[in-house]
Amino acid sequence: MGRLSFRSVTFMFIVAFFVWSSLNVEVCNARRGKHWRQHGTTSSVSLYKKKGKSHGSNNHHKSGGKPKPKYASPPPSTPISPPSKGYDNVPSTNIFDVTNFGAVGDGKTDDTKGSGKGPTTRGYCTQLYPAFLPEAAFQAAWAAACKVEDSTMIVPSKYIFLVGPISFSGPYCQHNIVFQNYMIPNHNTDTSFKYIRKNSRTVTRASLKDCFDEYVSVLQLDGTIIAPTDAKSWGSGIMQWLEFTKLVGITVKGSGVIDGRGSVWWLDTPYDDPLDDELKLIIPLNKTLLRHPPTPLNSSLSGKMPSIKPTALRFYGSFNVTVTGITIQNSQQCHLKFDNCIGVLVNNITVSSPGDSPNTDGIHLQNSKDALIRSSNIACGDDCVSIQTGCTNVYVRNINCGPGHGISIGSLGKDNTKACVSNITVKDVIMQNTMNGVRIKTWQGGSGSVQGVFFSNIQMNEVQLPIVIDQFYCDKSRCKNQTAAVALSDINYAGIKGTYTVKPVHLACSDSMPCQDVTMMNIQLKPIQERYHMYDPFCWQTFGELYTPTQPPIECLQVGKPTSNKIQADHDQC
Repeated sequence: MGRLSFRSVTFMFIVAFFVWSSLNVEVCNARRGKHWRQHGTTSSVSLYKKKGKSHGSNNHHKSGGKPKPKYASPPPSTPISPPSKGYDNVPSTNIFDVTNFGAVGDGKTDDTKGSGKGPTTRGYCTQLYPAFLPEAAFQAAWAAACKVEDSTMIVPSKYIFLVGPISFSGPYCQHNIVFQNYMIPNHNTDTSFKYIRKNSRTVTRASLKDCFDEYVSVLQLDGTIIAPTDAKSWGSGIMQWLEFTKLVGITVKGSGVIDGRGSVWWLDTPYDDPLDDELKLIIPLNKTLLRHPPTPLNSSLSGKMPSIKPTALRFYGSFNVTVTGITIQNSQQCHLKFDNCIGVLVNNITVSSPGDSPNTDGIHLQNSKDALIRSSNIACGDDCVSIQTGCTNVYVRNINCGPGHGISIGSLGKDNTKACVSNITVKDVIMQNTMNGVRIKTWQGGSGSVQGVFFSNIQMNEVQLPIVIDQFYCDKSRCKNQTAAVALSDINYAGIKGTYTVKPVHLACSDSMPCQDVTMMNIQLKPIQERYHMYDPFCWQTFGELYTPTQPPIECLQVGKPTSNKIQADHDQC
């Protein structure tokens, strides 16, 4: 019995040893699994956890009593890559914040290239971006966004980014890139705000928090991009400050500000810079012709700048361009320009510069078609909207213009060039204290045509020259008399009402190429005596029809068609 007892004890001891060893191995493996989950990629954690909770709750009661393990298979030895698409089928890898590429945003550091600190993203996010030079910033963020279709480049709020001349270029970029400013909320207390949206769908907190140091909201921001004011940054002269070229589906949106800080340029404007030729029609009561307005603004930033003044924001050779929500102010010259673009939408933007800032057009279109400009406020020192040669199918609606020089087609035909403009509609516009209202201006010696123009429902409030056609335009001290001209036809005015301070109508057409089919209906313009000489309506070589009585009477418009109209040569026609 003693011997059996000893054997039994020995057997039990061996069994207990194996049981203990087995339990030890399981604990070790469990600890290793826990260790991997803690130190693996953060994004994988958030996605695994969410998946685990969902599957665990749904399958616990369907497995026949025994719940499934939280993870179906042991973790791999190396962290896995994040899924290509986040929640709601929206790629979180499509978001590129300039502050993650070294942009500082202190208003002093040149963020065109950056601080030299490099990206600040964590975990797998660092792998999402190519190995850019650490001093890259705006250039690097664009280079990354350029490679991804439907990408968003973010310029966050609460920062002031000093950016020198830069071109965001294609044509090898992917389509539908968004250049956006966002407001960064307090993510410690705000749990209800939404995040980056793509096609009106929301990316959740889990798919973004692992990639960015700050959460990014679709609420439009207060951020600012400012231009340098030292001459060295501009070299001998650059035609544009911020430029987007050869892109498809480019969008610039947000409620941020692009500030050209143009006063340093305006102060250096020479007296021989082009001036609006309609100044010749505005004679103060003291009979002094004001050809050179006073210097616009005093500024401590004044200094010799290049004679070539840049456009603040320009789009060139692009398709489906959208600009919405932003403010562009104090441009060095033109604020927003579209050149050789097809499919343009400008919506709900603000342009703001002093009325005496020289040659600061609001929106300028050239060689562009299928454009809609609407619901915007424009105050500047030149044309609120300028439509140049090569434009067709342009629709301008619901614009507040003033101060400024009104909405103009032209000038066209300068230096004996050919100009073609057609199918232009300007509707539901308020002009406040502008030089001109709606205007067409062409140079002598030009060729081509302007046809199919409709000015409708325009409210004029203390406008000096509400309705203007000037085919003798000249922004120099003297211009050569020439017989050739851009042909004007099918020009229509309806519902032009309000007050004027100099002359209600000025229609000066070419002797050799008179204006044809000019129609007027419901023109009601009343004079307000201010500090200028006032004049009656004026017409020269203008033919068309009055459909209703006008106030004041426009008796100078000739009914019918001209008897000896010059026929354009084939090469002059559009």
